[in-house]
Amino acid sequence: MEPRLASLLGSEDLLHTLVDALGSPLNVVVPDQIAENAERFRATYREHHLTGQVFFAHKANRSSALVRRLAATDAAVDVASLGELQHALSAGFTPDRIMATGPKTPEFLWLAARTGVTVNVDSRTELDDLAALVRGHRMPRRQVLLRLSAFEAATGVTVLTRPSRFGSSARELDALLEAVERHGDAVELIGIGYHLDTTSLDEKAVALEGCIRALDACRSRGLRPRVVDIGGGFGVNYLADGGQWERYTSELTRAVLGGRPPLTWRGHGYGLRNEAGTLRGSLGLYPAHRPIAAEGYLDELLSRPAPSLGGRSLATLLLENLYDLYTEPGRALVDQCGLVLARVLEVRRTDAGDHMVRLGMKADDVSLEEHGVLMDPVVIAREGASAAADGESAGVGVYLAGSLCLEADLITRRMVFLPRLPRPGDLLAFANTAGYCMDFRSSRAQQQPVARQVAVWQEAGSWRWCLDEEYWPLRCPGGQP
Repeated sequence: MEPRLASLLGSEDLLHTLVDALGSPLNVVVPDQIAENAERFRATYREHHLTGQVFFAHKANRSSALVRRLAATDAAVDVASLGELQHALSAGFTPDRIMATGPKTPEFLWLAARTGVTVNVDSRTELDDLAALVRGHRMPRRQVLLRLSAFEAATGVTVLTRPSRFGSSARELDALLEAVERHGDAVELIGIGYHLDTTSLDEKAVALEGCIRALDACRSRGLRPRVVDIGGGFGVNYLADGGQWERYTSELTRAVLGGRPPLTWRGHGYGLRNEAGTLRGSLGLYPAHRPIAAEGYLDELLSRPAPSLGGRSLATLLLENLYDLYTEPGRALVDQCGLVLARVLEVRRTDAGDHMVRLGMKADDVSLEEHGVLMDPVVIAREGASAAADGESAGVGVYLAGSLCLEADLITRRMVFLPRLPRPGDLLAFANTAGYCMDFRSSRAQQQPVARQVAVWQEAGSWRWCLDEEYWPLRCPGGQP
């Protein structure tokens, strides 16, 4: 945890007061942190002497406070639905700082065209639909990017990539450009982008190199694109100690093979399985320790050489061609931007002798399992006590259960190791959950409410708060008007 989030977790009385007033679970976001993260990405642009824009992938978090705070910077926003577009516009983003991506309904596409936001086009059909809307409603020409996938290394070296349902195959570029030329009265091609379902730097370097070659093809046809959009997937480093990650995954493997007591509920293997003493499958978890992540990942990618283009770095090629760089960080831009609080309701032992801690939340209120993220919550004692009570041993493994009447409602399927056994009334704080884990899957299952959300900021050495929907960036981070 970085200092700002660590300071918030140290404000135990405030966190208990918030949950007492607004209920469990409770989402807490830190808007000033997203502004700082955007500046870190911008600094990487400057290090490579590149221009362009940083687009926040809105789908990572629904918070109004985060989006409004970002609107007060020079960053932009990537929206993937009609609701997200409406939200961005109402938060203060002007159309020139919004890009529409993802699957698009007719209504979403119409509002994008009507307001003049840039449209990241996934297919020829989508391009045809957009052009028809522009002509049918007598709108000005609208700016578009073509999103590609399935790139192949030009050097003949095989780089395996997972297929994506987004974007058009790079092999379809000629047909896409013919459609752009056919719709020249309705759309203006400003760039090429890619979408890859991977964290591999090698795959992304091949894709970025492919985008630069695609822009060469555009210019050979008389088109004048100026943007390369490399999407998101920059990642977050959730764990400070890489050794912990290695030890845990090694012990999980041992547990799956029966070499030690189970580490998960009912022997769940997170993709690993034991077949007659042989380990099979693959670990389906987010790599919690990522020493190269966020803006560091971007720096590493831009520094990669382009073998088919003279071996110069990808950043150098962008600079030489005067191309703008677009990035779409989601998880990385809300790194350290929030936490989820849950009240401990019950602590008991199972028939197997394990500790079961029931929380005032559902598994989808902090969707760690859905995204394969392992994190240990922080225990915030009701009265500020941190030591174990009499008869309790320091350091204990527990299972965290949710509040639904479902066997499957486990906050995590793994045993979580805490400094002490929690007690009813304590809080568990799941830190750094703003990226996809906070509200991405929240629901009202069994008529239980979704988490309320608050925004917090530091002012004159103290933490202040308001409801998320009531936050507006009317003050500077230091609290001055």
